[in-house]
This record gives sequence, structure tokens and C-alpha cells, in this order.
Amino acid sequence: MYIHLGGERIIRSSELIAIFDLSIEKNSKISKQFITEAAKEKKIEIIGDEECKSLVVTVDKVYYSPISSATLKKRAVHLSVN
Repeated sequence: MYIHLGGERIIRSSELIAIFDLSIEKNSKISKQFITEAAKEKKIEIIGDEECKSLVVTVDKVYYSPISSATLKKRAVHLSVN
């Protein structure tokens, strides 16, 4: 199954590790370190031109998504229920 992250970006649900509200980046020292390392390794992708609302961590990349973490989590749960 697939999850639409916004814009034209779709990922396989099997690649999904975590979905976070973007505020975690500002409030957690460990999260800041994780993002810094991902940026050094060029594993960050910003989806679209809209304001980013969530952070999606996959096996290979970290995505900044314009879709809220709550909406993305609903999409992920919906896939696991079916």
C-alpha cells in the first residue's frame, strides 16, 4: 500500500518509520541532531511550496510534508486496518 505525503510524493507504507508534528524539531535536542545528520547525508526532501506541518521518517529519507501529522497518521492507520 501507499501513503500520499503531499504534492506529488507517495511512499510505500512498508518504508514508513514515523510521523511527527513539526514542533518536535524545535522542542527536542535529539530530534535536532537527527535532522542535522539527515541533512549532512542529503536525505531530506521538502515537499511542495506550502508551509511544512509534519516530519515523515522513512527507511531512506526524511520528508517535510505540508499535510498535518494527524491526517498522515489517519492515512497510515487506515491502510493497516484494511
